[in-house]
Formats: sequence, C-alpha cells, structure tokens
Amino acid sequence: MTVLAQTTAGQRAPFVGPPIDWYGMSPIIVLLAGALVLMVAAALTPRWPRGLYALGTVATAGASAVLFGFQWHRVDEEGPLGLVGRALNLDHFGLFVAITICIAAALAALLLDDYLRREELDGIELYALLLCSALGGVVMAMANDLIVLFLGIEILSIALYVLAAGHARRLDSQESALKYFVLGGFASAFLLYGIALVYGATGSTNLADVRAFLRAVTLLDSGLLLAGFGLLLVGLGFKIAAAPFHVWTPDVYQGAPSPVTGFMASAAKAAAFAGLLRVFTQGFVDYQKDWKPAIFVIAVATLAISSILAAVQTNVKRMLAYSSINHAGFILVGVEAVSDRGTAGSLLYLLAYAVLVLGTFAVVGLVGRTGDSDHSLARYRGLGRERPALALAFTVLLLAQAGVPLTSGFVAKFGVITAAVDARSYAIAIVAMLAAVISAYLYLRIMVSMWLADPVAGDDARERVRIPLSAGLVVVLAVGFTLVVGIAPGWAIDWARNAVPVLAAN
Repeated sequence: MTVLAQTTAGQRAPFVGPPIDWYGMSPIIVLLAGALVLMVAAALTPRWPRGLYALGTVATAGASAVLFGFQWHRVDEEGPLGLVGRALNLDHFGLFVAITICIAAALAALLLDDYLRREELDGIELYALLLCSALGGVVMAMANDLIVLFLGIEILSIALYVLAAGHARRLDSQESALKYFVLGGFASAFLLYGIALVYGATGSTNLADVRAFLRAVTLLDSGLLLAGFGLLLVGLGFKIAAAPFHVWTPDVYQGAPSPVTGFMASAAKAAAFAGLLRVFTQGFVDYQKDWKPAIFVIAVATLAISSILAAVQTNVKRMLAYSSINHAGFILVGVEAVSDRGTAGSLLYLLAYAVLVLGTFAVVGLVGRTGDSDHSLARYRGLGRERPALALAFTVLLLAQAGVPLTSGFVAKFGVITAAVDARSYAIAIVAMLAAVISAYLYLRIMVSMWLADPVAGDDARERVRIPLSAGLVVVLAVGFTLVVGIAPGWAIDWARNAVPVLAAN
C-alpha cells in the first residue's frame, strides 16, 4: 500500500507501508472474520438454532488452527518470518501457542453451548468475544514488538472482562468481571510503563532491536532498564496469575461462568506465558542475571502460597483457582531455567494443562447444575454412585493435575523439573517437588468426596447431573488426550522441542 507524503521541500514522495504477508496473516484474519460474521449474521437474520453458534465458533477456531499448521512447514523451509513488517513473528514458538489457543477456544465453545442452554441465556455475543479473546492471545504469542504485545493483551483482556460477566442473572458473575477489570487495568498500566522505560533505555520497542542494542552497548547506568524489567514482570505476572499478583484469581474463577473460567485458565494463561517467554528469554536474554532472581522468587512464592491456600478451601472452583496458580508456578520453573529445554518444558506444560483444565471445568460445570452457583465440595459427595463414568473421568483429570505417572500432567511436571536440574537450579526443583506433594492433598479431597463419601442427607431431590453431547465430548477428548500424552509422550515432547522461539530480524 502506497500513499503520498509531504516532504519538507514541498515535494510529494511515496510512502511505502510495511510489507504484509497475507498468507502468514490468514489464520489471524480467519479468527477476526469469524467473530465479525457471527455478530453481523446474528443481527441481520432471524434467531439461529443455538447449536449453530457453537458450530460456527468451533469451525472458525479449527480452520485457524489448520492454517497455523500449514505455516509450520513454511517456517521449516524459510525460517522465522516477519508479518506486517516486523510487528509479528512467524516462528514455531508462536505457531505452537497459537494452535494451543485455537484448541482451547474450540473446546470452550462446546462447553458454552451447553451452559447457555442450561441457563436459558442467548449468548451469541459470547461466542464472538471468545474468538476475539483468542485473537488477542495469538497476537501476544506472535508479537515481535512490545507495543504489539500490549495491544494483544488488551484485545485478550477486554474480551475476557465481558465474558466473565456473561451470566447476566448472577451477581457473582458481575462482581467477578468488575474485580477483573479494575485489577487488570492496574496491571496494564504497569506493563505500559515498563514498555516506556525499556524504550527509554534502549531506544526501541522491537525485541530484535532491543536484544541487538543490549549486546552491542554496555549500559553504565542500567537503572531505567531494570525498572522496566520489574514493571513488565508485574504486568505479565498478573496475567499468568503468579504470586503475589494472584489475588484476583479465586474470586474471578469462582464468579465467572464455568466455560469462561476454563478458557481463562487455558488460553489466557498460554498467551501470557508466551509473551513472558519471548520477551525475557529472547529480548532480554543477555541480562538474565538481573531478572532471573526475580523469576526465582516469584516461582517459589507462587508454588508455596498456592499449595497451602488450596488445602483449606471448601469451594471446588476456588480449589481449582489455587490449582491454576500452582501450575503457573511450575511453568515458571521452566522459565527460570532460561534454556531451550526449559522453554520446551514450559510449552509442553501449557499444551497439556490447556486441555486437561478445560475437561476439568467441563465436569465442574455439569456438577454445578442449573445456576452454576453452588460448587461446594459437598456437591461431589456420592458422584461416583450417581454418575460413575463422569466421576472416573474427573478422577483421571485430577490425577493428571497432581502429576501421577501415565498422565500428561506427569510428563509436563517432569519436563520443567528436569530443565531446572539441568540448569543447576536445584533449589527451585526441590520446592516444585514439595509443592506437588502438598497440592496432591487438594485433589485427593475431591476424589474422596466423589467415591467414599455418602450424599448429603435430604439431598435426594436435587437436580440430577446431566451429560449433554457437547460437554461430554469435551470431557472425552480431554481424558483421551491426557492419557495418550501420558502413555506415549514422544510426539508431544518433540513438537515442543521444535518450538523454541526465534526472533525475526527482518
């Protein structure tokens, strides 16, 4: 695209905009177009059958994932590429996370279909927001510039703020959205100030240029840069729900609709960690001695706090919120290693956790029944007798989160702990193993309630747990993926190892 620009001499000279790789951008365009089509078609046509909303969202996310898959072989042949100039980075790392986010969006859409039917809500806008949030996550994963990273976070977050308030008749849903919005605004401000300080110290927001500058120039006074590191960690720490920036997580997870909570715990976490990994392990890798201790402290605090607080909860959604914080601590163990193996371990963890947590919240939503408000541990008493297949599936997913062998959770935790040991970060590896033992108590409490406890007296008249097709399909896919990766993990490990981030310089 060429336009005319007025020069100082009064002459007109052509201004050439950044080159756009339309083929490389096609998966992102599909996500945006899918969201727009859903909104416009719903406004201009009579009311659709509810299933078509979910089907259109799944088709859009699936088509985008397939197009991202086609780009994988292109990167093999041509190497990392810049999209829209150097604003976006097309490499295996971004593609891996983008595919993970698309899978999460498709599974969340299936859960949302059953949820809206059960709650008698008409939520076409929720499907469009789901695709917009996925779009923001993909931009974060592929961002090659700090400003673009910030734009991706805002697209992701603004859609999530509204999604968290998706149940219009539940006060808890509105409250969770307000809390998420207010605290998310503070986190975005910290992130933006951090970007400004990094720009002031290096003269650029492009990650490749920042790394080149830091390698070529020795800063006599690095205070401005270090302050930028700190503010960036605060902003991204909020998005990944790491301690001490985790305080929003239990309330928001509890109040938001269960499918939205699952999407938030999977896709949003994957996108935030993608941004953290690319910025710090690539753009700021030469200053790792300055920021690596901060990652160590945050990881240890996250593992310790989440393991202890999870054990005293009585609400299952709050339990899983602290479990999500705990998993963020494990992923940070891989980040702290600052190595290809650590990055691969973190990526594998994100993929495994994204699928199993959506399956987990699928069960939580079914057991919560109409209203989605009572998620007390007592709700799960006797579930093994009432719905043995559902209880068995939930048990498998809980064992995976605990890191039991022959599940994807074990493979993921083993990967990040091994990376820490290889990097000689023995202390954080020991803390992670201790946290895994402590957090296992959380999952055992739920399993004991399902299989060994009797139903609450006088609870015979409660609504029976229904298993509709869409939610049941999500549970089956999540359990199947968890067991396949746990039993035959080689393909997933190789895929993650080939997804180490590379910055496109051109």
